[in-house]
Amino acid sequence: MNNQFDNIINRQDSDSIKWHFFDPDVLPLWVADMDFISPQPVIEALQNRVRHGVFGYPVDSKGLIGAAVDWVKNRHGWLITPEQVVIIPSLVAGFNLAARAFCNGRPLIMQTPAYPPFFQVAAHAGVERVLNVIQSSANGYELDLDDFEKSASRGAGVFLLCNPHNPTGRVFSRDELERLAQICLAYHITICSDEIHSDLVYPGQKHIPIASLSPEIAESTVTLIAPSKTFNIAGLCTALAIIPSAEKRKQFLEADPGLIGHANVLGQTAAEAAYRHGQPWLDELIPYLEANRNYLVDFIRRELPEISVFSPQGTYLAWLNCQGLDLPGGNPAQFFKTKAKVGFNYGGDFGPGFEQYVRINFGCPRSVLVESLNRMKLGIGQKRINK
Repeated sequence: MNNQFDNIINRQDSDSIKWHFFDPDVLPLWVADMDFISPQPVIEALQNRVRHGVFGYPVDSKGLIGAAVDWVKNRHGWLITPEQVVIIPSLVAGFNLAARAFCNGRPLIMQTPAYPPFFQVAAHAGVERVLNVIQSSANGYELDLDDFEKSASRGAGVFLLCNPHNPTGRVFSRDELERLAQICLAYHITICSDEIHSDLVYPGQKHIPIASLSPEIAESTVTLIAPSKTFNIAGLCTALAIIPSAEKRKQFLEADPGLIGHANVLGQTAAEAAYRHGQPWLDELIPYLEANRNYLVDFIRRELPEISVFSPQGTYLAWLNCQGLDLPGGNPAQFFKTKAKVGFNYGGDFGPGFEQYVRINFGCPRSVLVESLNRMKLGIGQKRINK
């Protein structure tokens, strides 16, 4: 029986940045969108809205807000109210607004490796950026909490958290989140938590919204979520900020200098349909991604031992340490693009010290993943011969 996620979708003519960034002969496994058709209820909701024929300025959709409240309750056990939810066009807008609202001239802490747009946030807010490096160990990636507390003690205003973590795929434990939150409370630091991958967590792991740990932590936290990664609707540009503190909501909204704009009417339509009716599709997606993840990790460990990889606990992204390849020029993304015709994200874009890494997106049909890994193997094999 053909799995719906095995279908190859031609995206060459869809104005897709993923499929137009590289030359046509390069398989793109980089930017975080999946090569899968979105849930049918989302498509039908958009078709129905388009048939209406009028696309005026929208208000914030009460239907979407209600759907989001129900979603986080049912999926993550987190009780929020509609008043706490603010609709925004993107998470990038959200964490930039949070920095403008809550840094107040104080430094911003972020953890590396990090989603590349994180690196511009401090500069946009006119504050110092402080880096806390996630450490690689024999057991995977671990938080350096002692260093984090040293950074916090420097008078930081905002901590920019990413959980599940992009690019390592870590899903942080309750103990880790409790320690981070308590440090932030002790030093009066607002937490801005990017939880866009919160619905993409594999069996054996549980996503815990950091704001759900206690009412006190919730009052100090801005949580950013969106259905965009979960249901593959990133191009529709709709996200949500969950801000339990009424005062912080006011500050957050007032931080917009007139540049952010609003989520569009079709994005809100799609987001509500995804949260209301996308669960069955997601229930089929997660096992498919898990199988892709397992295939990827097993292949690399068996066929490409020069590359180090830890199995992601969440997301559809894997973080590959290519230092063992000993590449001339030290840019594995360039090597794989040139020698293997596979396009990955360059690790150096995720922070200093990660130039030997690449990020791979395995949210694609299995056959595309298999072809990409075989191309990597051939490229590395040719390097071995020429060494």
